[in-house]
Amino acid sequence: MTQTDTNTTNNPTSQNANSLPAEVTANIHNKLAKELGIKPAQVNAFVKLYDEGATVPFIARYRKEKTQGLDDSQLRALEKGLSYERDMASRRAKILELLSNQGNLTEALQARIEQAKSKLELEDIYLPYRPRRRSLAAKARAAGLDKVAEQILTQDVAPLDALQSFSLPEQITDDTGAEIDVDFSDTDKQLAGVEAIIIDDWTQQLELLDELRNGFAKTATINSSLANEEKREVGEKFTDYFDHSENLARLPNHRLLAMLRGRQENVLVLKVDGEDAPFIEKIISKLELDAKQPDARREFLVEAANSLWKDKWRPHLEHRLLTEKRLAAEADAIDVFASNLQHLLMAAPAGRKVILGVDPGIRHGVKMAVIDSQGHVIHDAEGNPATATVYPFAPDNKMDEAKATIAELLKTHQVELVAIGNGTASRETDAMIKELIDADKDITAKAVVVNESGASVYSASELASDELADLDVSIRGAVSIARRLQDPLSELVKVEPKAIGVGQYQHDVNQTQLSDSLDKVTQDCVNAVGVDVNTASPAILAHIAGLNRNVAQQIVNYRKEHGAFTNREQLKDVPRLGVKTFEQAAGFLRIRDGEEPLDATGVHPESYDLVKQILQKSGKDISEVLGNDSVINTLAVDGIEAANDDNISIAAIKQELAKPAHDPRPEFKTAQFRDDVNSVSDLEEGMQLEGVVTNVTGFGCFVDVGVHQDGLVHISEMANDFVEDPMNLVKPGDIVNVRVISIDEKRGRIGFSMKSEQEASSKRAAAPADKAADKPQGSRKNTRSKPKADAKKGARPNSGKPAGKSNTAKPKADDNKIGSLGALLKEAGLKKAR
Repeated sequence: MTQTDTNTTNNPTSQNANSLPAEVTANIHNKLAKELGIKPAQVNAFVKLYDEGATVPFIARYRKEKTQGLDDSQLRALEKGLSYERDMASRRAKILELLSNQGNLTEALQARIEQAKSKLELEDIYLPYRPRRRSLAAKARAAGLDKVAEQILTQDVAPLDALQSFSLPEQITDDTGAEIDVDFSDTDKQLAGVEAIIIDDWTQQLELLDELRNGFAKTATINSSLANEEKREVGEKFTDYFDHSENLARLPNHRLLAMLRGRQENVLVLKVDGEDAPFIEKIISKLELDAKQPDARREFLVEAANSLWKDKWRPHLEHRLLTEKRLAAEADAIDVFASNLQHLLMAAPAGRKVILGVDPGIRHGVKMAVIDSQGHVIHDAEGNPATATVYPFAPDNKMDEAKATIAELLKTHQVELVAIGNGTASRETDAMIKELIDADKDITAKAVVVNESGASVYSASELASDELADLDVSIRGAVSIARRLQDPLSELVKVEPKAIGVGQYQHDVNQTQLSDSLDKVTQDCVNAVGVDVNTASPAILAHIAGLNRNVAQQIVNYRKEHGAFTNREQLKDVPRLGVKTFEQAAGFLRIRDGEEPLDATGVHPESYDLVKQILQKSGKDISEVLGNDSVINTLAVDGIEAANDDNISIAAIKQELAKPAHDPRPEFKTAQFRDDVNSVSDLEEGMQLEGVVTNVTGFGCFVDVGVHQDGLVHISEMANDFVEDPMNLVKPGDIVNVRVISIDEKRGRIGFSMKSEQEASSKRAAAPADKAADKPQGSRKNTRSKPKADAKKGARPNSGKPAGKSNTAKPKADDNKIGSLGALLKEAGLKKAR
């Protein structure tokens, strides 16, 4: 049967790659090798495989010999860098071509273009040469005023004297012959045209512009203010930025994103501010304008220098600096999201257990559904699903009836785990079920609280309608919660990552780059674990290397029509799954209890013959080898021809045989929430609690301790030593011990510390009573004093004394100030909705 291969080249710039000169390609490869600390040969090997259509997961696992052991993170960095550098090379070549055609390309300019390190820098270099037919300078040149400008620049002549030789043409046309509508009839307009030409020529002084940019970048500040009084109430969450000024270079990424969000919502006005005089003086000095004679000429050129800075270069520098800072902040936010998503997807699975999923609620009831060890909703003999909705809480208060229904579900289906969503009424539901379990010895189930973010999104999705067509939308969330406990990866891939709630300003960053990054993280996680092709959903199959949504659905359709796959070779009969796609995907698609034992392992079908030759030579059966390190180490490979294939790694094969279908995810365990702490009102300062990390940001992490509201562990409270990046300490899903350091029950804000009480006490005793380290590196415009601690390079907001360490739970009057716990929570935009 002939199949159409749907696999396409991964690299969207592959055509550019083919058109790039060999020297340029070699330079790109050498640059990437140097940046990533690897060998050029490794880069060359990756690029060859990648351009041939190989995916990163496939290369990482099955082409280690060719890349000399590059792992998936190195390969992803290579992939990203390769795409960027190829785009850069294509744009660089285009700019060189344009400048050459204009007659403006010099050796110095070409060298500068070839040395450009970013796309933004490339466009900056080309900007002065970009054709602008409607600019005043272009119109003045068309009128013949360029000769006057040249005379003023090169000769000791006053501007008015230089104009004496100018004769206004009857008709002014551009380089295409089209007539230009412009008025240069009087002297003032002619002088304005001459000045525009001179300024336009000066804009090509790129080295001078570099000096000015470097100097301006060091001192520039970003100022935010309230757009208008009408926005004061609706923009309350941006109160901290209604009148704020801060050094732009030291501005933390998350704070910039908060400001940009305020501007996007028309609440804030942002402005990059800085000095003028020093930079105008530098222009005058570099262009030697002070020495020009006569006085009228000098004054004219100095005025032009002022206009060059104020009207041309400064607005350009403000835009570039803010753009560079924004791009860096967005890249950082995307990296944070991607890292959080990776850890969430790779969370420990409870495994093949019968689970009761519980979606808590009050007015709409507690929804429940039981799934079997395969993740399917259990049905009784009459075909009715094992689902129920109970109303134990006010206003219904049917507690006894609810317990009876739950007990029946637990006993009838021999439920092993109860997955309780962490939304509204979570702790009340958890307490009710635990009380029920403790009171009945016939029930052995264990209750576990599960993060339910995005479950409602799944419930209303088309995928949920296909999978759970016979269930009401309200019940589907309970099924999803149960499956999340059973296998987080398989269930979370069904939800748009942005709905899971582990991002930082996710809606404010480049959405294309964010989606691409998250898709790659998901693909890496799915392929690292592998999937059972006979039970996998189309959602997770779509992330297998080489597959897409279409082919994933074709696999499921084929499975429904022909029954379970009994060997990997049958995959070749699936419509639209061709040879190349099979090569990429087969090793990650597992078949348990099939005709070929190797199909249940990570050994690729291309290596089956080699494995069988090794087994035959060693006189061993596959059943003796799988999972048996001692036997595997005795296998003989000498003299076997297939062992010389440079596509195949003997060591990798032995590793797969030693740990067949190895799951890299950690062992399943759960946090133990205190039974006496169910809401914010139950918390007390100094209380020690166990909780689960739900989100990690650039300024700390959020922890769920079972009170319906995540608390913040600010970066300054994460460890006794300086913490550069919270990601280095914790990840979503981690179980941590925290201490309550501040409570604002009215606004539902909690401050936690991961430091020991002894260390915190000693620091408090040593610190001055009036230390104001809660402030960020910048300050309000009406504040003169700046804390020394935050002035240090790389300091984080609130890097000193933590907010709210008073002896009372009441917030301080200045709890809203920038750097305080309240402000950090608001600016984070991450307060969890229950």
